[in-house]
Amino acid sequence: MKRIVIMEDDRGLNQGIALALREEGITFEQYVSLQDAELAGMEERADLIILDINLPDGNGFDYLRELRKKSEVPVIILTANDLEMDEVRGLELGADDYITKPFSLMVLRARIHKALEKAGKKQQVYEWGELRFDFERLHFYRRERELDLSRTEQKLLKALVENRGNVLTRAALVDYVWTDGAEYVEENALSVSIKRLRDKIEDPASGKKYIRTVYGTGYVWKEG
Repeated sequence: MKRIVIMEDDRGLNQGIALALREEGITFEQYVSLQDAELAGMEERADLIILDINLPDGNGFDYLRELRKKSEVPVIILTANDLEMDEVRGLELGADDYITKPFSLMVLRARIHKALEKAGKKQQVYEWGELRFDFERLHFYRRERELDLSRTEQKLLKALVENRGNVLTRAALVDYVWTDGAEYVEENALSVSIKRLRDKIEDPASGKKYIRTVYGTGYVWKEG
């Protein structure tokens, strides 16, 4: 399920985008101000952000600049300013696309799908701080040192990273990782694999923990 965030203070347009573009596999979160979006912590859940430049409590360009310091989530800018310099500025700050109002919802839909497809390809490489994981070439690094991960650990890491910020239940992880048709997986197999993965990618001395246990439920990947 893809989550698209709409940050647009025109409530009619905000709702119109969500209603017109809603389809299977996509959900929308709607906000009319930067404060509302930030308080909701939507950045960790978003797969794409539709960002109006002129919001009541801030400038979209300033928000985009700060967002790019911590996230590569695709951003499509909406603006009423049909100025080439604004388009250039948005793209230089890290926007993936730029649409001037008024616009066709069909065009916006196509741009959304293109941005999501592009992001899906980029997600094969994950970088955060001292970590770099290339899931396509199966190279995994911490502090420039390549890690030796088992196939089970690779699949477990991919599931956690692709769903970062979202809690994955133990049952969901078992179903994803052990897909070889085995009818029975030992109860502690997941716990053992999680511990081995933590030992390889986390540094207790630095206090950095990426795989967090949600007791009674499962695990979540947290950046920080």
